[in-house]
Amino acid sequence: MPDGTADTVLLRRTYETGAAGLWDALTTPGRLGRWFLPVTGTLAPGGHYRLEGNAAGEILECVAPERLRLSWLFGPDPGLSEVTVRLTPAGPTRTVLELEHLTVASPEFRARYGPGASGVGWDMVLRALARHLTDATLSRAEATAWETSAEGRAFLTHAGEAWGAAYAAAGADARTVESTTAATIAFYTGEPAR
Repeated sequence: MPDGTADTVLLRRTYETGAAGLWDALTTPGRLGRWFLPVTGTLAPGGHYRLEGNAAGEILECVAPERLRLSWLFGPDPGLSEVTVRLTPAGPTRTVLELEHLTVASPEFRARYGPGASGVGWDMVLRALARHLTDATLSRAEATAWETSAEGRAFLTHAGEAWGAAYAAAGADARTVESTTAATIAFYTGEPAR
């Protein structure tokens, strides 16, 4: 990065499907809209995409069914952010997905939320993908309703705590980990910070 300061979160999940099937779920607009968000745009390298009510950006690289790299612009002052998804076959019916989100966040944002801000959001996305792969009839409305259920809030709390533990393992001090973890969990669950 130009100023040397960027944060990266890396998530790795194994899905019980071949790489071609997983790639299809990630890149076919009709399927993507069922488990994540509706997408519009010129969906080819060099083209631009927009996820309804969320991020937009440019498709920087697309090597089917192995790698997808996008700029990821979100919010009124999006700064620099990139998402890379890599698929690696782990047999004929299993695929490892790696999602790497690199972002340059303001010092205030980083101090308030730490890596959990991105990490918990992507945990939700990858969980929705897993549910879609096991039940393609699950609607986006059903997936969204789950997020506000007791089970969904417990998932978000656990994810926030796990990202706090990862932040501690990366060298953050205990007080910073405690405050960023509490802020992240409160943001995602809508419940006051503990």
